[in-house]
Amino acid sequence: MFGKKKNISQIDAEQLELIQNAQRRIKQKKRLYTHFVIFLIGSLFFILANIILGIGKDFKIFEIDWFVFAILAWLFILLYHVFNVFITHKFLGKDWEKNQLDKLVAQQQQRIGKLKEKFVKEETLVAQSEVYNEILSNPKKANELTIIVAAGENNAIGKDNALIWHLSDDLKRFKTLTNGHHIIMGRKTFESFPKPLPNRIHVVITRQKDYQVPNDVIVVNSLEEAITYSRKDVQPFVIGGGEIYKQAMALANKIELTRVHETFDADTFFPEIDTSIWKETSNRFHKKDNEHKYSFSFITYKRI
Repeated sequence: MFGKKKNISQIDAEQLELIQNAQRRIKQKKRLYTHFVIFLIGSLFFILANIILGIGKDFKIFEIDWFVFAILAWLFILLYHVFNVFITHKFLGKDWEKNQLDKLVAQQQQRIGKLKEKFVKEETLVAQSEVYNEILSNPKKANELTIIVAAGENNAIGKDNALIWHLSDDLKRFKTLTNGHHIIMGRKTFESFPKPLPNRIHVVITRQKDYQVPNDVIVVNSLEEAITYSRKDVQPFVIGGGEIYKQAMALANKIELTRVHETFDADTFFPEIDTSIWKETSNRFHKKDNEHKYSFSFITYKRI
């Protein structure tokens, strides 16, 4: 961090080329002006040298004084210089100068915009880290981050990105508890919904870049970022899947568990609940009936 570093140019190649072109334009302008002044002085000198001093007075070419050809040759060189400056390289033109200036200003504005984005991103990351570390060090200080899940006796929660059972009262309870709150989930869980659930703010965690979602869905890259986006909610809910549940177990204050009293073949499982950390505060049993194929219990755990 504090080691010696080589000086690195803070302008890109295109900007450097524009600056170098501008510098060449200035040199061309100076050289043309100097050439014109020397041409006038030199022409006057040739005329005076011939007429007053008599240098080459008797030397004529095709009955024309020699200095006329000298001045014409020099004039040709001057005209070529003018042509080269104005036509070939388009230097000294106001439109060209304005175009170069506009390019430089646009690129500097773009560079400033990128720096602003970088600063905002860094500030956001710092804020996220502070929130995350505060929750990790003392989960009870945070809003009531709640895990809500339905799991079998063997902690099975799903297979092939779908629920294994359909329990009407469980779905009603899920709707009642999460209504009006942030629901935090992984990408696969979000994709298992036919459409976003009404009256809830969806926060989807994914590492995929440019992941496309409806306008009212928030996409983040980590659980800590999801918690930051949900910090104004008094009770955000983590709703899955398996990996998100594992990460949330260290941060949550509460678990709303629907324990389905059966074992299931599954590919996604809920973490084991450590009763030395979690205290059961309520337990309501629901026997199986015509609408519910399995018996189940609504259990609430709170962090000790």
